[in-house]
Amino acid sequence: MTIPFEPYLFRIPLNVQVISECLAFSVGFRYYVVSKKYYDGNVSGNYRQVIIWGAILGTFLGTRIMGFLENPYGIHQLRQVLIQFNARSIMGGLFGAMLGIKLVRKLVKEEHLSFDLFILPLILSIFIGRVGCFLNGTKDFTYGTETDFFMAMDLGDGLYRHPIALYELVFLALLFIGMHRNRHALWQIPELMFTIFMMSYFGFRFCIEYLKPNVFFVYGLSSVQWLCIGCCIYFLPALSRSLKLVFSKIPLPELAPPVTVLDEESISV
Repeated sequence: MTIPFEPYLFRIPLNVQVISECLAFSVGFRYYVVSKKYYDGNVSGNYRQVIIWGAILGTFLGTRIMGFLENPYGIHQLRQVLIQFNARSIMGGLFGAMLGIKLVRKLVKEEHLSFDLFILPLILSIFIGRVGCFLNGTKDFTYGTETDFFMAMDLGDGLYRHPIALYELVFLALLFIGMHRNRHALWQIPELMFTIFMMSYFGFRFCIEYLKPNVFFVYGLSSVQWLCIGCCIYFLPALSRSLKLVFSKIPLPELAPPVTVLDEESISV
């Protein structure tokens, strides 16, 4: 199999990226529906649709804004600006969706929503979507710089590059396995799973950005890296509160009563 992978069905070319995105949404949604049966932290009442629309709006704006900022053009070139705004960034989508949900939750005064139930379906969806990015090669901006690293691959342009999408697939697989095995314990602390996911994923993306051929830097960092820093700073208080709750629920070991040592003179026959 060569990359980019371009299959045909009845002599009709298929877009692997579109197929993977559709599959990611459908599989992630079905996983969410199944998971909801075993979790009680989801939102109730008539606000579910409103909150979903807040997530959709935040995702749309976040993906477009960050997609533009990854490789911005001069604002005097209107046509190129419009083309660049068609670019999408999953980092902006995640952060935008979170802000959209939190804003709507405050407006409707619905404080029972926890993001934790969405995390495992979200990781699975991102994983499936990244498979499409990997198979698309250099058609998407998910490839790395040239390297002689042993995992370097020809992604379609004749150069051996870091397979960024493949690195992310490995990371997402390990993150999913670890969270799935400990999901019941993580669900005991509201939004702990969500906080761990956001900080770990954004931390990973901060590091992996150094392997991408970014063309726009501010003080030596890309726009995505600045978003990662802002996200981690934003979640530090939540992580601190969650860890305090975790340690408060850990029972302390009972101390043994002190042993009194008697000397020979105090022992009477």
